[in-house]
Formats: sequence, C-alpha cells, structure tokens
Amino acid sequence: MQPDTPALLWDAHRAAVLVTDFLTGRSWDDYRADPMLRSAVERQIQIVGEALNRVSHLDAEAAALIPDLRRIVAFRNVLVHGYAVVDDAIVWDVATTRIEPLIETLNRLLRENAQ
Repeated sequence: MQPDTPALLWDAHRAAVLVTDFLTGRSWDDYRADPMLRSAVERQIQIVGEALNRVSHLDAEAAALIPDLRRIVAFRNVLVHGYAVVDDAIVWDVATTRIEPLIETLNRLLRENAQ
C-alpha cells in the first residue's frame, strides 16, 4: 500500500460507520421525514466516495481490492453535483444494504495493512 492509502481507507471507514450509526433504529419513514438525517447520511457517503476516489488515483492495487469502487465514486459525484435530482430511496438503499459490506472490506484492508 502507498503511504497515504491507510489514512484514506480510515476516512472512508469512519464515514461509512457513521452512516450505519446515524441509521441505527431508524426506519425509511424516519429517514424520509428528517432532512437533517438525510443530509448527514448523504454527507458521509460523499466522504466515503471522495476518500475512495483519492485511493483510486493514488494506489491502483488497493483500489482494485474494493468492490464497486467506481460506482461508489460515481454515486458521490451524483450527490455532490446532481443534488437537485438525488433520489432518497436510492440513498436509503445504499446506506442500508451496501455500506455494511464496504465496512467489512475496509476493515479487512486496514487489518492487513497493520500486520
């Protein structure tokens, strides 16, 4: 791994964990009704995407170990640049079904780097 890669992976990991923390005990109806919750989740997903985008430019070998990295970065770009057309249902789906596997991948990569 390149020297800066672990810090970027940690940033992505921390943001992903925050997404799960924010949504613990919350329902789709809670999410839809709370603009602050939606904003917080979207912001953390943006951080995940930005950190992984930097990994992709810095460390192709590490980037190749992250499933769907390109889709994660593309989703970040939609959140940042296409904010007017963000579909809350898609964000909810990403946050509730795709973040946990990403956290597991990032945990593994961070553990392997620490050895």
